[in-house]
Amino acid sequence: MIPLSVLDLSPVTTATPGSTALHNSLDLARLADRLGYHRYWLAEHHNLANIASSSPDIMIGQVAAATSRIRVGSGGVMLPNHAPLMVAERFKVLEALFPGGRIDGRAPGTDPVTSYALRARQDPRAGDEFLERFQELLLLEHGGFPDGHPFRNVRAVPSDVALPPIWLLGSSGYSAELAAAFGLGFAFAHHFADHDAASAMLSYRERFKPTPMLPRPHAILATAAIAAGSDAEAERIATSAQLHYVRRAQGEYLPLESPEAAATYPYTAVDRERVAHQRARLAIGSAHAVKDRLLALAEATRADELMITTMIYDHAARRHSYELLADVFALPR
Repeated sequence: MIPLSVLDLSPVTTATPGSTALHNSLDLARLADRLGYHRYWLAEHHNLANIASSSPDIMIGQVAAATSRIRVGSGGVMLPNHAPLMVAERFKVLEALFPGGRIDGRAPGTDPVTSYALRARQDPRAGDEFLERFQELLLLEHGGFPDGHPFRNVRAVPSDVALPPIWLLGSSGYSAELAAAFGLGFAFAHHFADHDAASAMLSYRERFKPTPMLPRPHAILATAAIAAGSDAEAERIATSAQLHYVRRAQGEYLPLESPEAAATYPYTAVDRERVAHQRARLAIGSAHAVKDRLLALAEATRADELMITTMIYDHAARRHSYELLADVFALPR
């Protein structure tokens, strides 16, 4: 059976402030560890009222300390927001503290103004510097700067620890091609991408160039799923997520509303079209119904692994969704 993993955004709701959302993430990580999930990745988002996950490197250390076997990583580090040396050093520290291959180490992420507030860019009108910073990160790890380069003698410390495996997280064909060209693992963000997931992931597999670190391609499909005891209950719970998608399309990133509040929202015809469009990316239903949908996606994309993100108002219902999927997929415990 295909491995299952977790992508956690630490959702903030109208009843759950950001501080509580972070503690909920630790609780969910402990559960995922017991249930047999393969990885637990923390997202990086800034200036969003509905997501508390702004510092994944800090949360990775907390999750790794609270669990015993699950791999922990960031999905992903928004490299244009950070100096490559800082990224390398933070993840080397995590690797040193949690050895044994438990740490996993693109997305441009964040609007230009917020990126400028992070001082990642000198000019908020500047373009995406991802590729330049990504290459710098690789050169820092492998000592590839030529003689005379100002970074020639710069080393990310602790220098006796290798950088954890680097993955590219993307929502387009460009990211797939880049991951293939560098021989890296690739995770496709199907839960929000408009680009065809099968096209990106099959292209990655076909163009993959083996490396000593990764001799064979490894593709993760990150997708949204909500499971409950019945199809009707899952549909009720999912109304919070559907309102979230409608508001996001309008540029509103508000805390998740309860299913009761979402049911009374005055949806327009355009809103309902957006909900229907998003449903193509979201698996909702009983555990068996969600399993069938996820396996069909995995087969179409030839995914090596499924990474599930679940935006649910009630934390207990979110836990239960992951419990149901662990049972129906018979995850090893």
